[in-house]
Amino acid sequence: MGSYKYCLCFTRKFRWVEAQPPADVKEAFAAYAEGGSHMNAEQLRRFLADVQGDAGATAADADRVMEQVHQLRHRQSLGKLSKPLLALEDFHHFLFSGDLNPPLRSQVHQDMTSPLSHYSIYTGHNSYLTGNQLSSDCSDVPIIKALERGVRVIELDIWPNSTKDDVNVLHGRTLTTPVELIKCLRSIKEYAFVASPYPVIITLEDHLSPDLQAKVAEMVTQTFGDLLYYPDKDSIEEFPSPESLKRRIILSTKPPKEYLEAKDDKDKDGMPKNGKVSNEEEAWGKEVPDLQDELESDDNQNENDQTEDEEENDDDDRKVHQNSPPEYKHLITIRAGKPKGHLSDSLKVDPDIVRRLSLSEQELAKAAISHGADIVRFTQKNLLRIYPKGTRFNSSNYNPFVGWMHGAQMVAFNMQGNGRSLWLMHGFYKANGGCGYVKKPDFLLKTGPKNEVFDHKANLRVKRTLKVKVYMGDGWRMDFSQTHFDTYSPPDFYTRVGIAGVPRDSVMKKTRAIEDDWTPVWNEEFTFPLTVPELALLRIEVHEYDMSEKDDFGGQTCLPVSELRPGIRAVPLFDRKGMKFKSVKLLMRFEFV
Repeated sequence: MGSYKYCLCFTRKFRWVEAQPPADVKEAFAAYAEGGSHMNAEQLRRFLADVQGDAGATAADADRVMEQVHQLRHRQSLGKLSKPLLALEDFHHFLFSGDLNPPLRSQVHQDMTSPLSHYSIYTGHNSYLTGNQLSSDCSDVPIIKALERGVRVIELDIWPNSTKDDVNVLHGRTLTTPVELIKCLRSIKEYAFVASPYPVIITLEDHLSPDLQAKVAEMVTQTFGDLLYYPDKDSIEEFPSPESLKRRIILSTKPPKEYLEAKDDKDKDGMPKNGKVSNEEEAWGKEVPDLQDELESDDNQNENDQTEDEEENDDDDRKVHQNSPPEYKHLITIRAGKPKGHLSDSLKVDPDIVRRLSLSEQELAKAAISHGADIVRFTQKNLLRIYPKGTRFNSSNYNPFVGWMHGAQMVAFNMQGNGRSLWLMHGFYKANGGCGYVKKPDFLLKTGPKNEVFDHKANLRVKRTLKVKVYMGDGWRMDFSQTHFDTYSPPDFYTRVGIAGVPRDSVMKKTRAIEDDWTPVWNEEFTFPLTVPELALLRIEVHEYDMSEKDDFGGQTCLPVSELRPGIRAVPLFDRKGMKFKSVKLLMRFEFV
């Protein structure tokens, strides 16, 4: 029983009810228990094969599930002589367990022997920043957090220190406080493979003189030792595979020719005129920008109002052209560059050399309109990195699908923030066991007989239809205080469910709000026709309806549609920053037609 103060003088009492099995769960239990009060291992095995899509489920799998359920529910082992049986409550507990019945597989299952260019790679932007792009501290802590999450590409901006005898990491020409490069390198070495054994790529934005570049080469080789991979020759015809680079660290940067000295005038290079950091995100994150709007909006942008990354500043009037030390150039595995001259020239594929090209989100949006097919062809062999526009001072992010549907491998995000765009990024890389490398769909890797490539604007037919049923939710009472959502009564939860993907597939729908209930039961079904299911993400958000104020945030997750396990599944929810709640989860059903 929960008590809530009301109008100072009165107390309202609400009864808390334990989560009861939905009708579909009861019907499945009755059908597979063949009318009995308990389900045996063989009956459970048939349920796993028929309803949950686990065609290879064995009697041993069913026995293991029963053992785990009994240990969790009754704090005891079945014992060797006991005959395992599940009651309805045990069966429901199994289905509603995020550990025993998750919506995604936890193992790496894709082919990892193709070139790096065949994969989307979990990529960070300015990985050392703890907050906004202008005045936050630089630290190795956000680098560690990113690696623990599975991020595989770490970006470091390297500059001379104040005495020009050592190397710091900082966001140049801003008020960010520096951190020593060696500290970042040591943390990368320690945490590189805690979440994934596949290679870590360090992208360097280099603003160093040749003597400091030589010092960086020494730091890198001494710190990483045998973990460091670099090719025997200056250029390579094909990138190595993630499998061949397991537990290796590689460097990517422009072949350095210039040393750019930092300017003292901050206003010319990145500080907003009013000195303020805009905050465009709402309490739980601004809605993801409409993909079609993003592709078209840049034609109306004032180019002079853009402020790009340090890598854009090739016209610095104090550049000093010098030769780089050979020991530094030799360590660069992935050679990078910016577009020079006409974009179509930059996107030409050289059969003898592979490279990395970097574009801002705005440059990509414009290029996608005029050179969409060229971008797809380029990314079949080469790497394309997309980074946030420089005016995202508050470390917000953009819609990643513009890059993904054109084959861009490194869609770089500010990982230290939160918001719906970042939720999509987290969700996308839950695929393939969360290893940080996701194989691109075949249609992005192939050309047709007339050299044609995938075009999301074409009249595509529906490939698959996803049916999603939202049964119920639970766990908020354990993870939140009694008055967190409403001072006077239990919360009124509703769920938003939808698809993020190509423009034709993207949509959001929602359930009704269930009043005054910590364990809401919706039992609502939604249907999503998908033209490109390979790139689609299932978006799930729970909110608490508030009549007088902005609705409260109750949890979120994004799941790659192509990896969803069919059947009745427990779906754990995450907070705004992408950290999993201890108890909050939904019971849902996924069915493909």
